Amino acid sequence: MELFAWLTSSHLTMLGLLITFAIAHSGLAALRPWGEKQISPRLYRVLFALVSIPLAVVLIVYFIGHRYDGWQLWQVQDVPGVGAIVWTLSAISFFFLYPATFNLLEIAAISKPEVHLYETGIIRITRHPQMVGQVIWCIAHTLWIGTTFTLLTSIGLVLHHLFAVWHGDKRLSARYGEAFEAVRSRTSVVPFLAIVQGHQTLKWQEFLRPAYLGVILFIWLLWSVHPWLLQINVRF
Repeated sequence: MELFAWLTSSHLTMLGLLITFAIAHSGLAALRPWGEKQISPRLYRVLFALVSIPLAVVLIVYFIGHRYDGWQLWQVQDVPGVGAIVWTLSAISFFFLYPATFNLLEIAAISKPEVHLYETGIIRITRHPQMVGQVIWCIAHTLWIGTTFTLLTSIGLVLHHLFAVWHGDKRLSARYGEAFEAVRSRTSVVPFLAIVQGHQTLKWQEFLRPAYLGVILFIWLLWSVHPWLLQINVRF
């Protein structure tokens, strides 16, 4: 049907990849308490990485290779200022996607991975910075590319992260009980809402951490290699 002419096979493949990643990522997160008892926290972290990272790489590579599939819904790449807006939003998104509240040694399983109840740094802005970062990233890239494939990908990513907001709060509530409920009352999912409501106060010195320098270096590196990344043309 002409109405669904935009629905190429790549749209369905991306939808399948997104569902697979969401089930694997959130499923392993839900099984973490049980899994750590079975094989130890460090080994479970390694298992989590061995499953999640390859799936994420496949998603990214497939997205780059098919980003212009389907219908072109709008074209604003030649509009003055749009490029700067997209790059600015993309840079901001990484400060949320990779907040410095996480212990890199635990992520790499060098130190014993723990479940932390954070209320400092970027958590004062939003309790779920990765969701906020993903939404910002999706807005920027969907605006720039403007295709049905990119729109579908963005909707899928945002829906998964919105589910992760509920899922993450549920797991923290089960683990910490009243302590988490107290943190929940002083923080917000919507950025800056808790600050506006007077429940939270920003402390800028908490952002003066080496990890944020790492984020800045990562953004610079991404800027440098971005033209090369766009040459990836994997059509599987």
